[in-house]
Amino acid sequence: MVDLGIAPDIVDTPSQSGRGQKIARCPRCRLALWSHYFGSGPVTRFIRVGTLDNPDVLPPDVHIFTSSKQPWVALPPGMPAFAEYYDRKTVWSAASLERFEIVKPLIEAYRAARDGV
Repeated sequence: MVDLGIAPDIVDTPSQSGRGQKIARCPRCRLALWSHYFGSGPVTRFIRVGTLDNPDVLPPDVHIFTSSKQPWVALPPGMPAFAEYYDRKTVWSAASLERFEIVKPLIEAYRAARDGV
């Protein structure tokens, strides 16, 4: 991605869960850059790999929400796939789970502030 020196537009977007997500879009071309999901809000950014200079070095580990995929989309054989979401403890690598534990207190603080707890 080229740094244009301008902030992305954050767009509130409905989701199947009903809780929505915020998608950061380039204000010029409207390309989706990353998402903030309801559960962790602005604490984490889920980057759209297609926006990276070399997206081929980061193939997916898992396919989620496949219940809404188009019938002509073929998923690779042997690739973990879930109709909706999954239990991260059974799918994520040990390194990913360790990184999550580092940010977990920040996510919990965000949720408490959001929910007025």
